[in-house]
Amino acid sequence: MTSRTTDVLLTATAPAIWGSTYIVTTELLPANYPLTVALLRALPAGLLLLLIVRRLPERAWWSRIFVLGALNFSILWAMLFVAAYRLPGGVAATITSVQPLFVVFLASFFLGSAVRALSVAAAVVGIGGVALLVLTPNAALDALGIAAAFAAAVSMAFGTVLSRRWQPPVSALTFTAWQLTAGGLLLLPVALWLEPPLPALSAANWIGFAWLGLVGAALTYIVWFRGVARLESSAVAPLTFLSPVTAVILGWALLGQSLSVPQIVGIVVVIASIWLSQHAQRGAPPASLARPATR
Repeated sequence: MTSRTTDVLLTATAPAIWGSTYIVTTELLPANYPLTVALLRALPAGLLLLLIVRRLPERAWWSRIFVLGALNFSILWAMLFVAAYRLPGGVAATITSVQPLFVVFLASFFLGSAVRALSVAAAVVGIGGVALLVLTPNAALDALGIAAAFAAAVSMAFGTVLSRRWQPPVSALTFTAWQLTAGGLLLLPVALWLEPPLPALSAANWIGFAWLGLVGAALTYIVWFRGVARLESSAVAPLTFLSPVTAVILGWALLGQSLSVPQIVGIVVVIASIWLSQHAQRGAPPASLARPATR
């Protein structure tokens, strides 16, 4: 197994685990606390990782770290929850799945990466696969929910590309600690202002928060930012198509939800689009050797 293949497979575990967020949120967490849940997913995990690395950013990096924390966590998670509350899950997932397509063009602008027709095709195929997987004919639309879903896609796209462009000379563990903490700090006043205090937490609530914070945030984002640093952005972004695949499979396996023929076809199409996106990067210079565009 080549080193690049190992990097792709390891990075893919992050969005695959993120697919468990929906079932954990709906089955284990208090309802109707989207901003508080996002806060408690980010800030405790970031502070824990800071205790491990015992290192703060240099002064010149503070503004960039807060921008990345906002894009990758604060804005992204807040908009995802707004979309989830105002749209059927299938509509929200389909709209946010345009993120890899945005990344192709943002990587060209910020990193000087070539816009490959095969990468664009892979992103479009992936969007179609997600639509088959989660979209239902009677899905209702809501203007604010649609705007939030697009905002989430744009936020993650910018976060993915800028995390590649702005690479501090630190480990992925330290980089993750800084961003999670910054994102959590930005969410703190918003959550306290807009949402009431949480009720007394049950054992199931604690398990849910522990999973989302320790595994769904701290561990997976260390793996994710490692992949962002080592792989082309256009190869990393399509891996997020695995999240709705995992969500559908977990719903079928744990909640007894149906798994239709179109959904099975959607899973196959998503996997094919990911393979196509990786194939599109053959012959590209290694990500570690790529030079960011001077803009």
